[in-house]
Amino acid sequence: MPQLLSGVGLGLRREMLGELLPDIPQQVDFWEVAPENWIPLGGRFQKQLSTFTQQCNFVTHGLSLSIGSPAPLDVKFVKEIKDFLEQHNILYYSEHLSYCSGEGHMYDLMPIPFTEDAISHVSDRIKQVQDILERPLVIENVSYYAAPGQQMSELEFTLGVLEKADCLMLLDVNNVYVNSINHGYDPKEFLRAIPSNKIVYGHIAGHFDEDDDLKVDTHGADVIEPVWKLLEKAYSIHGVFPTLLERDFNIPPLPDLLREVERIKQIQQAYLPTSNRDRQAS
Repeated sequence: MPQLLSGVGLGLRREMLGELLPDIPQQVDFWEVAPENWIPLGGRFQKQLSTFTQQCNFVTHGLSLSIGSPAPLDVKFVKEIKDFLEQHNILYYSEHLSYCSGEGHMYDLMPIPFTEDAISHVSDRIKQVQDILERPLVIENVSYYAAPGQQMSELEFTLGVLEKADCLMLLDVNNVYVNSINHGYDPKEFLRAIPSNKIVYGHIAGHFDEDDDLKVDTHGADVIEPVWKLLEKAYSIHGVFPTLLERDFNIPPLPDLLREVERIKQIQQAYLPTSNRDRQAS
């Protein structure tokens, strides 16, 4: 079985494989892939991925489960995910607390209405996925730009799903920051309310400043200072959790990515208990 996550992760895209193999950077403790981008592949890419997953810890972060959709759950797809996790000895499958399909696929992450009915609907679907996978589903808080049919806050909705579905959480710190600006709430209060025991790992990323009061989650820029500070706050509240740097386009040279990876490591070191820091330094 794979080891439990620790340290700092980085997203892996197919175009990065040639640069990363055979000398996989030791600064990266775990890697993340979107299973949809790999399941249909064979040949060279599949062999390269297998080489990677045999040497390193991996997690998966899905794009198309559509956990909040009104359409029936795609059971065949979930079973393919299970096969992929087992084939590559991957511990966690995470997905977005959103939906992207109904009568067709939208290829975008849409906000689930923040209602009690939606909590029940989503939780039932999460339980169904967990039964098929025979492992917990890890749900990520998402950025959103409108809240149709809203009857409660994003935080109340998120906590309701975590409790009712009995699932785990991927805490995206950049999404907390983006939503706090766009919807006018205190990001630190959001962080304080999340149960520490639900957090499996975290994301940090860059975004686009459309305006002073409108931030767009893009994963296409460097992480900004307020997001770094919010990551520090998250560690001070919950303790240090494994954290992955997301970068999906405008991808800089690998040394630049590794500099941001190293910054996460430095922040983690500052918030580790003294005994842990001494043990890692020895």
